[in-house]
Amino acid sequence: MIKSDTNNNYPFELTPLPYAYNALEPYIDEKTMELHHDKHLQTYITNLNVTLKDYPELHSWSLEQLLYYSNLLPSEIRTAVVNNGGGVYNHNLFFANLTNKQTKDVPTGILLQAINADFGSWEDFKKEFKRHCLSVFGSGYTWLAACSNGKVHIVNTQNQDTVLPFNLYPIMLIDVWEHAYYLKHYNVRADYIDAWFNVVNILKAEENYNRVKL
Repeated sequence: MIKSDTNNNYPFELTPLPYAYNALEPYIDEKTMELHHDKHLQTYITNLNVTLKDYPELHSWSLEQLLYYSNLLPSEIRTAVVNNGGGVYNHNLFFANLTNKQTKDVPTGILLQAINADFGSWEDFKKEFKRHCLSVFGSGYTWLAACSNGKVHIVNTQNQDTVLPFNLYPIMLIDVWEHAYYLKHYNVRADYIDAWFNVVNILKAEENYNRVKL
């Protein structure tokens, strides 16, 4: 599984954005980034730490371990850990995979080869990815994820669920909860998806995929 870069065990902390709140404009607005990162993500972090506080035997577990082995957690905190831990994991990946310094519009190398093998082309992949995004009912995420053999898949998850329990490696994801786009795009999720493709970090996605294959 792709591991988080920082703050990977209790007590979890808010990882600063690698860019300014307004760095992704006009595609994602400053106020949304501030609220999404400083309020929504911070709430998940706070709740996860509160949930784990009285369980010192879990304090050395990484975030990935907590989510992957959630069936081993005490029943009284399992749902809270999955919901809040998933909120931390998903948001950290989401923010880390955005950039204001895009150097390429299309993946290259082995990631592009994998996408072409399953979807035909990058443009065909984008259409299929968008279709999946629009099919998420309510709140959730759409992921590009890979099996250990490198085969890529587009996967939808609900709420704060992750792809980790499915033994999939996350390559990139888009948050389609309304709080991720409502201030700018209102209820038009399709416009937000199109905007997101302008700031998704292709180099980071390639890096994530290379960690699966190499």
